[in-house]
Amino acid sequence: MFHYDMVQWLFFFYVYCFLGWCFESAYVSVKSGKLVNRGFMRGPFLPLYGGGAIMMFVVSMPFQEKIVLTYLAGCVGATTLEYITGITMDALFNIRYWDYSDKKFNFQGHICLSSTIVWGFLTILMTRVIHRPIEMLVFAMPRNILGYVTFGLTIYIAADFALSFKAAMDLRNILCKIQKVKEELERMQKRLDVIIAFNNDDKEQRRQEKELKPEDLVEGLGQRFVSIKEKIQSAPGAYVGNVRDEIAELRARYNLYMENRKHYREILGFYKRDMIRNNPDMNSHKFKEAFEELKNAVTEKMSK
Repeated sequence: MFHYDMVQWLFFFYVYCFLGWCFESAYVSVKSGKLVNRGFMRGPFLPLYGGGAIMMFVVSMPFQEKIVLTYLAGCVGATTLEYITGITMDALFNIRYWDYSDKKFNFQGHICLSSTIVWGFLTILMTRVIHRPIEMLVFAMPRNILGYVTFGLTIYIAADFALSFKAAMDLRNILCKIQKVKEELERMQKRLDVIIAFNNDDKEQRRQEKELKPEDLVEGLGQRFVSIKEKIQSAPGAYVGNVRDEIAELRARYNLYMENRKHYREILGFYKRDMIRNNPDMNSHKFKEAFEELKNAVTEKMSK
């Protein structure tokens, strides 16, 4: 069983990429209450499912007559593939397209026990039920037709994957830049706090200002600049000399970083917006806050 040539293997891979997309998109659409084009790619294909199906066939070959061993082979093979794919995508893009961190018995959030159990049952279902009619359909297709269809799908999927890969890399670069802006704004905030503290003689007022923790970093910086401006207006002798020059420099840098932050939010192209919108469970452990900001920007843009 499962003795195919390269074209047939490739065609089966595409078929299960498509069926996996149908399953995932239907599940997420029902869960979110709206139509969702699920997956890393723009087109209706999920390579993880295609690769998972091929993996199931390969690892279960020696155990076709032994259902328990078929189940165990599917558990191990598919889970291994899921883990390798997860850590590879996380390393490349600094983004997780799935995360089992909230599941019991998970490992690094990439795999979990419940998923492994499902992979085993799915292996039995795939090899003994689902694959047989698909195999008969492929065998019934003329060889030249099968070759042309497979070639056409290869060109389309390769182009889609290349565009999606570029979008994912661009998204990673945007996250890096937003994170750098955030870190610079935090340094500005700390420096302004020091300037305000050293120029405030009212210890009680200083204590209250220190306890004030604005929820938003940008809003907090804006409040500090307003506070300094009001201090200068009420006491022209405050913040003299080099301190005023430093405040002016910090204000200029603040305006520049705010423009950059706005720019990074606005350059999310078609592929990058859809990539975020179509994967509601996406997250980034490395750029958690920056990614949440981008998700909010996409939500705001799509609601207009």
